[in-house]
Amino acid sequence: MIPFKDDNVTRTFPFVTVVIIGINILVYILQVISPKEGRDIAYSFGAIPYNLLSLESTQPIPVFLTVFTSMFMHGGLLHLGGNMLYFWIFGDNIEDSLGHIRFLFFYLVCGMAAAYAHALSSPGSQIPMIGASGAISGILGAYVLLFPAARVHTLLFFGFFIQVVRIPALIVIGFWAIIQFLSSLLSQGGLQQGGVAWFAHVGGFFAGLITIKLWLPRRFSKWS
Repeated sequence: MIPFKDDNVTRTFPFVTVVIIGINILVYILQVISPKEGRDIAYSFGAIPYNLLSLESTQPIPVFLTVFTSMFMHGGLLHLGGNMLYFWIFGDNIEDSLGHIRFLFFYLVCGMAAAYAHALSSPGSQIPMIGASGAISGILGAYVLLFPAARVHTLLFFGFFIQVVRIPALIVIGFWAIIQFLSSLLSQGGLQQGGVAWFAHVGGFFAGLITIKLWLPRRFSKWS
């Protein structure tokens, strides 16, 4: 099941969403053309659980900044493309609801929550976490609360056949959330299974789901 667009029309142009996508793409290009090995870059600027919790670090930047630098780094084109696809589908509506500045801070806070959820799940890990998926998970949590009935165009695969269907966001995101939650339990924390920080996804999702009402401007007071 792969979503690729929604029917949820926005009233404003998603400047922050576009800029964040552009930064992610630019950072990935810089990673690719850098003379340093990708592993070295990840260890220099990724969010390392042990460092975040102990505040001990040999990284070239202050450890708290790695929470943010890690959000804009990716391990490959599929990693980047998948994250940016989800962000493009769902991010514009959350930006439209919050306004540009609120949305930016909401995105970063969800990314922080994701990084520390991952760190707490694997406190002794020295493996860096990179990727925007934790912050984007927060966007999904906000979207499913604000727009559960919005229709999402989704590709369904039946063997060799592909069908495009319009599915409520509650089902699309709910199915995604269940997979993340079950995978986090099976992974026993950290990046030990498939190189995916499942607890970061879960932490980011719940951060967005639980706090989105606090971020809404007054015109959305009906949600209070």
